[in-house]
Amino acid sequence: MNNYLIKGNITKSLILFSIPMILGNLLQQLYNIADTFIVGQYISSSALAAVGSSFTLMTFLTSIILGLCMGSGILFSVLFGAKQFEQLKTSFFVSFISIAIFSILLEILCLLCIHPILSFMNIPQDIYQNTYQYLIIIFIGIFFTFLYNYFSSLLRALGDSKTPLIFLAIASLINIVLDIYFIVSFDMGVSGAALATLIAQILSGIGIMIYVFMTQKELLPQKKHCYFDKDLFKKIKDYSLLTCIQQSVMNFGILMIQGLVNSFGIATMSAFAAAVKIDSFAYMPVQDFGNAFSTFIAQNKGAKEYERIQKGLKSAMMISTIFCICISLIVCIFARELMLIFIKPHEIDIIAKGIEYLRIEGICYLGIGCLFLLYGYYRGIGKPGISVVLTVISLGTRVALSYLFAPSLGTTIIWWSIPIGWILADIVGIVYGIKKERWKIN
Repeated sequence: MNNYLIKGNITKSLILFSIPMILGNLLQQLYNIADTFIVGQYISSSALAAVGSSFTLMTFLTSIILGLCMGSGILFSVLFGAKQFEQLKTSFFVSFISIAIFSILLEILCLLCIHPILSFMNIPQDIYQNTYQYLIIIFIGIFFTFLYNYFSSLLRALGDSKTPLIFLAIASLINIVLDIYFIVSFDMGVSGAALATLIAQILSGIGIMIYVFMTQKELLPQKKHCYFDKDLFKKIKDYSLLTCIQQSVMNFGILMIQGLVNSFGIATMSAFAAAVKIDSFAYMPVQDFGNAFSTFIAQNKGAKEYERIQKGLKSAMMISTIFCICISLIVCIFARELMLIFIKPHEIDIIAKGIEYLRIEGICYLGIGCLFLLYGYYRGIGKPGISVVLTVISLGTRVALSYLFAPSLGTTIIWWSIPIGWILADIVGIVYGIKKERWKIN
């Protein structure tokens, strides 16, 4: 167990804690990016479009589970910071059983409703079968995604962000090796890409669960902790449900945008599939830094270190700003080279569409960096409802502008609607923080 988040140099603590989380999530993205690269280079652009559409859907489904696990993790951080270990053990039992049951039901529902899901996503007939073959395998991994994210959230709540990174590194390497093995060597197509991802998810989920049960025995629930505590369940529900809503609303909006993009044809779908991977990879570090910041806030709230929270807010803003400026320059300058990682050079139209997307998003990364910090702050202080409001503003703006103007203005307005949504949500979150949380500006 580590407690350096509630003592010592704040900037150093935030950076050291967030780096393994950043690296871990970047590795997690390699699951689908490996599929995208190998599918795009060794199968076809239509297969790439199928995998790209599936990525958006799976991001949405994963966000539901991730939100529940993150919400529980925030409560774990507060209890750990306050040294309320008995309540922490009971919370572990109640939240694990609740989210596990939900994950199993979600997996069953997705498998039973796969055709209506594909219809809702406007999947073109040309790639319908490929998308179906990919998703029918990927859906099986939903429960194992829960296992990994749940035990990762628990470890991070205790201050250990390195162990989840190790398990993801191993799983990502296995994923990439199996991708090459199944697709290139055995010509299994998109089914091979899905199978490689599923095996990696199983190994990472079961592996980290075994690790926690072997190394964190002093914090695991004993028989006396295994009961349904209504008060703790309410706390877990308050943290987890709102965080889940915030995460799922964010990704449901992206899923709706994917459906709109699909209506512009396979070339646009392929460009969007590749560009979104690059975009996600680019701003993923500030997203994970926001999650790390949330744990920092929660632990210090539990320890009643309120002055440290104020100092941490300033430090986090500085770190996020510096990173966003650097990554904006990289994405804008090297947009074409980044697209060529996934798209063959002769696919000129696809590359051009992707470059346009990346340069519009790239110049606005400060907006998303600020928004992720606001999400983390409000979750950490126990006001996840504010994060939900900011998400609704951001995604609502994006969806409204896209669906209203894309039929006449084309895909460019879809690309611009994204940073416009970020900026509007930032303004609301900052104004609320100054007025209600009494942030000091100095």
